[in-house]
Amino acid sequence: MSEIIRQKLSDSKAARWTALIIVSVTMMMAYFFTDVMSPLEGMLADDLHWNGSEYGFFSGAYGLINVFLLMLFFGGIILDKMGIRFTGILSTLLMFAGALIKWYAVTYVDPQAIVEGFHLNLYIIEIDAPHLSTLIASLGFAIYGVGCEIAGITVSKVITKWFTGHELALAMGLQVALARFGTAAALFFSLPIAKSFGGISTSIGFGAAMLLIAFLAFIIYCVMDKKLDKSACETSATSASEEGFRLSDLKAIFSNPGFWVICLLCLMFYGGVFPFLKFATKLMITKYEVPEDWAGIIPGLLPFGTIILTPVFGGIYDKKGHGVRLMLLGSCLLTLVHVFFALPLLSVWWFAIINMIILGIAFSLVPSAMWPSVPKIIPMKLLGSAFAIIFFIQNIGLSLIPMGIGEVNNENTVDGITNYTSSMTIFAAFGFISIILSLLLLRLDHKKNYGLEKKNVQ
Repeated sequence: MSEIIRQKLSDSKAARWTALIIVSVTMMMAYFFTDVMSPLEGMLADDLHWNGSEYGFFSGAYGLINVFLLMLFFGGIILDKMGIRFTGILSTLLMFAGALIKWYAVTYVDPQAIVEGFHLNLYIIEIDAPHLSTLIASLGFAIYGVGCEIAGITVSKVITKWFTGHELALAMGLQVALARFGTAAALFFSLPIAKSFGGISTSIGFGAAMLLIAFLAFIIYCVMDKKLDKSACETSATSASEEGFRLSDLKAIFSNPGFWVICLLCLMFYGGVFPFLKFATKLMITKYEVPEDWAGIIPGLLPFGTIILTPVFGGIYDKKGHGVRLMLLGSCLLTLVHVFFALPLLSVWWFAIINMIILGIAFSLVPSAMWPSVPKIIPMKLLGSAFAIIFFIQNIGLSLIPMGIGEVNNENTVDGITNYTSSMTIFAAFGFISIILSLLLLRLDHKKNYGLEKKNVQ
């Protein structure tokens, strides 16, 4: 009887789509805060005196704790052992705490304060005597990054829990779309808010308030999750997927070659998108001579495009399959866009818009197929750990790539003008590697019979 009740609950469109909306709003707020500083690079230089290396270090600090202290990996284990509710509340609280530290750094720390004797050398970036505000803001962003990434894997498992056997790729696509809406809102409105309502601290404070809303939204979801678990507590499906996790089971992840190709594809593809957005606003100003007041609008077109296209491509994957081919096409478009950004041609605003639209299509194709592919090759009871490993590897790129790009841009800046050819060439290389990995995944799918090219709806 309990299994029947569970099936009725999971088959209820109202229930599962309500759960999706709630957790998607949580991640939308998180993604707003992730990029709230991206359009403010110029103000950071003017008001807080940060240089290019400091901004690159701050941007990369997002994943430092996740990468070097393995917190994201442990977060996946916590998710599989402790469950969705505990992990989700913990992660949203960490996001809010990190946001408050970051807000304090840009609001109350003396912008002239220098940390004398401080030296940081991470091989791809070297900083001497940074501003105190840089270090405190970076600490807050790193703590926030732990919470945001663990929240991301938690939400991925939530969607898999509710939508397996239904519109899984479409649901994940819609969640990604709302997350991109948060990114777009940050790129569009962060700079106007800062200029109109009291400076950088106002934008950061607004983002922190959004994270408080995210925390409250997840508490509401926890009520639904508890009801779902209660109705399914006596079914064999629940005991197999939720209570059977053991550390020794991780070998099923580590021994899966398709999983590792997806990990590397995620690293390379996202390494060519998210770090690029950190520098895109200034690129628009420097190379394409876009006025500063609306330079963030052009990069903001990218997430707006994904809001529409990611669910569309997710629906195609559900109904038609061909997931790896979608990833391959997206990787090709990513490479093409960054080649165009690197080449010294058509340095006009409308060409930058065309490039962003193409990049938006690429950024819709790959995530819409990549994330719903993971549950096809990893069992539910290990899904938290699997997503955590993917996000952990992704965070290596999210930490080190912005630092490296910031250093490259710093070295290619003369009289305040940056030549972006070198950094855009690096991003193009990430796209090319993504193409190779997509082709390898296609071959593995045929050889290992993963089913990544098949429909998602059973």
